[in-house]
Amino acid sequence: MEIGRKLSGISRRDFFRVAGRYGMSSTLLAAGGFGGAMSLANLAQAAESTYEKRFSKEPKHTLKFGASGFNTRNLLIERAGAIEFARDLEERTDGEIRIEFIGDNQICGQLSCVEKTQQGIVDIYAASTQNSAGGAPYLNVLDYAYMFPSRAAQYHFFYSPASQRILRDPLEKRHGLKFLFTHCELRGLQMGSTFADKPTVTKLEELFGTKNRVTGTQLGRIAMQLLNLNPVPVAWEETLDALKTGLIDGAETWASAVAYANMAPVVSQSVNLKFFCGTEHTSMSAKVFDGLGGELQDAVMESSYFTQALIQGANEAALLNTVGFSEPQLPNTIFAENGVRPAFLADDQIKLAEEMCAPNYNPEPWAQWRERINKWAGGIDTYQEIYDIAREIPADTIAENVEPRRWWRGEA
Repeated sequence: MEIGRKLSGISRRDFFRVAGRYGMSSTLLAAGGFGGAMSLANLAQAAESTYEKRFSKEPKHTLKFGASGFNTRNLLIERAGAIEFARDLEERTDGEIRIEFIGDNQICGQLSCVEKTQQGIVDIYAASTQNSAGGAPYLNVLDYAYMFPSRAAQYHFFYSPASQRILRDPLEKRHGLKFLFTHCELRGLQMGSTFADKPTVTKLEELFGTKNRVTGTQLGRIAMQLLNLNPVPVAWEETLDALKTGLIDGAETWASAVAYANMAPVVSQSVNLKFFCGTEHTSMSAKVFDGLGGELQDAVMESSYFTQALIQGANEAALLNTVGFSEPQLPNTIFAENGVRPAFLADDQIKLAEEMCAPNYNPEPWAQWRERINKWAGGIDTYQEIYDIAREIPADTIAENVEPRRWWRGEA
């Protein structure tokens, strides 16, 4: 059950009153772990119990976790695992590590969390890799067009021991960040008011010439230019108004982001273009990780593995049951309640898009960035290696059936 619905009977003022007494982290952890709808008395009791458990001993390390837009309303819409990771790590270390969870853009936002982690203002952060690419350009390695054919392929890569060599080690060496886990979706176009009265998109050409918001990823911008989608940099916070007023036709992001960011009221169609990664990830300062000591480092990795596996099933379920990103669409979902129409393009239209913009069909526009990223990775061909790993599993594998693996151990 989505946290906003769990807390629907509790006013914002009462929620913050409880949080003021027991702390925001304890209150959020209590709410996230509760099984059904909560009353104010339930929340206060759970928050008190959580607080007493968390503060029963002095931690060796207190880590600040800056989680951009996540708050009480959306933590269980897009299942990116932030609260689950914090809860599991505290329990796994028996309180040796305590997490101070600071969400709702209070300490950092989508574009700034990565830099504040690098600066030591926060120790752990959650934001999309695409928005974080401004402060950590190596994250562009995930954003080659049509490198991943499915969400299953994405999860398979992030579990792969090869992800250590291709993604995680270069990111840590170059940007001082330890990539822990991520949610996996593929980006499409979320069309606003200008598409409200148009038929549901079925042809790629119906999108040509539209003006669309782009994130901080350089490679995503290349793909959009090649697809004639006129990328326009618009701050995430301003995207909703721009879609509502028709200043832009659409925004490139993923389905559950529309739902969790309260964009559904201004989105008319969610077009499943799936042209590059939508990955709301969590990374940690490598310097902080190195300072934990071996046993606690092991705990961080095990909690990351636990959270990655939890996200894999939970977000797939949330897309169907909470977001409403399916055909047929389930009733009482966020998309259904707001009249958002999912537009699932046929395979021939996805293939057309791939032939227009993917590096293996149209290599020249990608050459400069590809060379740069490959150099940062020590000379390996990052695109080709990830492309091949993403196709190690059958094309029809569904995401929840991908086998979890502890990537840092090199497990087969």
